[in-house]
Amino acid sequence: MKKPYIYFFAFFLLTSCSSKEEEIYTPVPYNLEIPALFVDKLIAPIIPADNLLTEEGVLLGKKLFFDKKLSGDNTKACSSCHNPKKAFTDQQQFSTGVQGEFGKRNAMPLFNLAWNFDERFAWDGKEFGLEQQALEPVSNPIEMHANWNLVVQKLQESTEYPTLFLRAFGTSEIDAKLVTKAIAQFERTLVSGDSKFDKYLLGETSLTQEEQNGFNVFMDEAKGDCFHCHGSNNNPLWTDNAFHNNGLDITFQDLGFGEVTGDPNDNGKFKSPSIRNLAFTAPYMHDGRFATLEEVINHYSEGLQKSSTIDPLMKKVNEGGVHLSPKDKNDLKAFLLSLTDREFINNPNFQE
Repeated sequence: MKKPYIYFFAFFLLTSCSSKEEEIYTPVPYNLEIPALFVDKLIAPIIPADNLLTEEGVLLGKKLFFDKKLSGDNTKACSSCHNPKKAFTDQQQFSTGVQGEFGKRNAMPLFNLAWNFDERFAWDGKEFGLEQQALEPVSNPIEMHANWNLVVQKLQESTEYPTLFLRAFGTSEIDAKLVTKAIAQFERTLVSGDSKFDKYLLGETSLTQEEQNGFNVFMDEAKGDCFHCHGSNNNPLWTDNAFHNNGLDITFQDLGFGEVTGDPNDNGKFKSPSIRNLAFTAPYMHDGRFATLEEVINHYSEGLQKSSTIDPLMKKVNEGGVHLSPKDKNDLKAFLLSLTDREFINNPNFQE
């Protein structure tokens, strides 16, 4: 007659432990701090329903972002090419992979990714969604050159990661999908919106005469005419996140967006990067061909090249560019640098 009581007691212990474990590992929702201008000017950020931000998920993603175990020889992390002190670039024309090989594209900065509403990532838009984007660099033979199964094995055998995944996702069984989910959570917290120009728009500071004139040049269709692709005071992302041929070449060594879509009309098109934090993200363009902001400005002023897919927004291409005066060039640079967010690169939440 004692056995039923023993079975009941054992069942009670198991269910009690199970419910207690679930209570312990219920992730805490993450409070994403959204800048006031973003709230005012933009729709809500994209947070997938199957990968909501949690404190545990973001912390795990951060740890993975800086962990060299994700590379084949344990020498490279995501942060090797995306350094937080450099607005998550590496300030190299082309990044070096684990075997010393160079890629063919400049490392893109990482910030305000949750407001990329078409969800196409990379210079050529080849990856759809942040979770998917995080898969490719790990297995890319030029970049981290790792086998995902071996990466997962390394993480599974560690003393820390199974518990961290249990806290973040309710399971200690690690796979590539959960790894990229965690990294994507961390990347969505990389918000930059505290530059001098942001403060100016909020009425908290004033611009110099040069910065104000530079902004006017930027917005003037008869001068810089930059705002169509790179945002405005009404678009605090300072990019349209679309793909354009901005007159870099007559013929294309790199097809860009056209290689992804297969449409010749997209050849030579690349994503417009945000012009925030340009002080930290040189060299510029998809192939890092311009070392300085002066070179970038000179390209649009006098260096446009006409090709079959040139963007209609390059209205002065037949004249080689918009032909800015030396003063307007200097002032335009001053404005661009007013979009520098030093709080972003020094945010301890983004450091290793």
